[in-house]
Amino acid sequence: MPAVVAGLAFTPVKATRLHTVDRVVLEPDGVRENRRFYVIDDRGRMVNSKLIGALQTVVAEYSEKQRMLRFELPDGRVVDGEIRLGDPITTKFFGQVAQGTLVQGPWSEALSQLCGRPLRLVEANGSGGGVDRGADGSVSLISRASLARLAREGGQDWIDARRFRMLVEIDGVEAHAEDRWVGRSVRVGEAVVSFSGHVGRCLITSRDPDTGEVDVPTLEILGSYRTGLGTTEPLPFGIWGRVVRPGVVRIGDEVTPPE
Repeated sequence: MPAVVAGLAFTPVKATRLHTVDRVVLEPDGVRENRRFYVIDDRGRMVNSKLIGALQTVVAEYSEKQRMLRFELPDGRVVDGEIRLGDPITTKFFGQVAQGTLVQGPWSEALSQLCGRPLRLVEANGSGGGVDRGADGSVSLISRASLARLAREGGQDWIDARRFRMLVEIDGVEAHAEDRWVGRSVRVGEAVVSFSGHVGRCLITSRDPDTGEVDVPTLEILGSYRTGLGTTEPLPFGIWGRVVRPGVVRIGDEVTPPE
């Protein structure tokens, strides 16, 4: 059986709940709507669900054409409106400096109330600017066999792929076959992606993807069998790379591994 795309997921606001979709368009910077916005604290530092699990309870929807952003909060309230930009801001992003623009409107207040601390919404400069590695890491990929192996190692019946917040999920390869694709180019649907590294894991993966509560010891499970492998990151699970040939990717599209 050939390897195929089995799942696609993204969110317009980094750290909020993922959307599963049937197709994405991979542009040179990745998916235009993916992580278009991110959240910072009162010191200008990017915050995510590693620190604030409640962010994963927010469902964010964004229309690029209409420039409309909508939040559905866990209590059922909806906060929406047209994007209006404020002042440019320099933020701290995983130890790096990132440039963005503050977003005016009701969203920062809604997030602050939900999370019990001052938070502000920022639009990243450039599409995909809220992705951890920018355009170089705009595509992340994991296999279902790897997810199944992790579940077996941890004595779990099943582990939700959304815990790992990957753009592309594939089926039809053996567990962790994707490890060997680092340094190679892979055709994914109409697009070609050059993979540069392994994704190192953190506490986010231990959180339920809907509630944000820590409920599965994913780091302990990974540590039991995914150490000392000569990968680019400790506790590796999945890979990341950049788009070298843009194109549409759909559920069911073939994935051509490197020979």
